[in-house]
Amino acid sequence: MTELLVCELGVVEYREALGLQQRVRARRQADELPDVLLLLEHPPVYTRGRRTGPGELPMGEDWYRAQGIDVVDTDRGGRVTYHGPGQLVGYPIVRVDDVLAYVRRLETAIVAALAECGVTAHTRTAEGADFTGVWVQDRKIASIGVHVSGGVTTHGFAVNVRNDLQPFEWVVPCGLEGVRMTSLIEERRDPGPGAIHEFRTIMTQCFAAAFDRAGRAVAPAELEGAGVPSS
Repeated sequence: MTELLVCELGVVEYREALGLQQRVRARRQADELPDVLLLLEHPPVYTRGRRTGPGELPMGEDWYRAQGIDVVDTDRGGRVTYHGPGQLVGYPIVRVDDVLAYVRRLETAIVAALAECGVTAHTRTAEGADFTGVWVQDRKIASIGVHVSGGVTTHGFAVNVRNDLQPFEWVVPCGLEGVRMTSLIEERRDPGPGAIHEFRTIMTQCFAAAFDRAGRAVAPAELEGAGVPSS
């Protein structure tokens, strides 16, 4: 089975994480690394994808920054979304041939992970690209936005575990007027103090299973140093 390097990074500023993704992507493109999954949380930040439209940040950037939330433009697909502590973010740096099939596998992995935690979730793929992600009834619990360069992905998925949902109310999340966001703690009511830890482990297992990979935990230095064998 092909190896997957899994790196848990803790809380990382968005631009710093983007730089790491780009460096790891270059090594993956050169086949210096096998596929990689970065798992982390971000300080509060709104990110705008390539399809973000006017009016999706209705308060204006200065207002959001006054609330302690950064605003960053990105090259991923999708529209505006929010990241913050307590939300599990996954950045797979993997080779892909079919981007749509890759996104559907990401959705499948997230649905499976939530099911392991007692939350029944589903996709809404028949309703169009704006509904990409994972939903609990009509409430959105996970967002997906990817970028592919040289056959290798960056960006990925964000699952609301125990993060503050209020910042979603201040924007038009994913470009969907009136969409309701939810989280694992909202749906389960009793996730316990270690929910982000527990969910990260389950999400790693479900991602590896969905992509038929054997996960191996690594430190960040191993991703940027020499001597990591490719698979």
